[in-house]
Amino acid sequence: MNRDEKCALLVKPDEAAQCYQYITREGGEWEFLNFAARKMHRSEIWKGNTRENEYGIILLGGNYRVVTDKGSWQTVNGRKDVFSGIAHSLYLPRHTRFELVAESGTLDLAYGWCETDRDFAPVFKRPEEVQIEIRGGDNATRQINDLLGPGFPCHRLVAVEVYTPSGNWSSFPAHKHDERRVDAQGNLLEARLEETYFYKIAKPQGYAMQRVYTSDGTLDEVAIARNNDVVLVPKGYHPVVAGHGYDVYYLNFLTGSDQSLANTPDPDHEWIFGTWKGTDPRIPMVSANMNGQ
Repeated sequence: MNRDEKCALLVKPDEAAQCYQYITREGGEWEFLNFAARKMHRSEIWKGNTRENEYGIILLGGNYRVVTDKGSWQTVNGRKDVFSGIAHSLYLPRHTRFELVAESGTLDLAYGWCETDRDFAPVFKRPEEVQIEIRGGDNATRQINDLLGPGFPCHRLVAVEVYTPSGNWSSFPAHKHDERRVDAQGNLLEARLEETYFYKIAKPQGYAMQRVYTSDGTLDEVAIARNNDVVLVPKGYHPVVAGHGYDVYYLNFLTGSDQSLANTPDPDHEWIFGTWKGTDPRIPMVSANMNGQ
């Protein structure tokens, strides 16, 4: 794991390696979450075993076929890249052996995993099955694609992909999910979650800025995130802004106390909710109809 010298929460890719991002829970200095991204060429094979972990494998670009001891699946309309459609998502439960073969000139994958003591069925989720949410408004409008969202049949993993147009704010007003809180009736108000932000930028020279901070000031970092960078969010609020001229994609993996996205907004900025006059017409940026074109 290649942490940036200027920001301890920013992890730079090793572009020369097949597995160009690889972050373990030990490297993240947290309890559950692991994350990786890899590129493969046609006919290359990735063999693995989930062992005591559940896996979420997200197709960033290309096509693949996978054979496991619990079923086989194949993508036939994989997006060219993250700005050309919606992801295929593959959930593999613990104790699953798999063999994944690249079926395109370049295959780009991201995956998160965490330990579990529960058993679930594998799930292959196609782009047309993904629910799209338009969140925010004005220049804080963004698109959220529910890949392994709350309610997905797994133990801890959550995965969503987010599209933020050039110049817009995202994950804003800022929120946090670093302590588990319930109300008097036992309803979950906030989950305790670890999170990775994995970035793709529509133009190679582009960037996003992400702040990660706590209300008491014990953590206050600003990351300049470029293509294939990861920002770690161990705690605190974590807003994002896309550089002007550069559309931004990020893939969130989360794990923790609950299979949930329950969070608490920063009270200093909570007033912004409900003030928007409309939504950005550039949203939605991608749809399942774009896949395979």
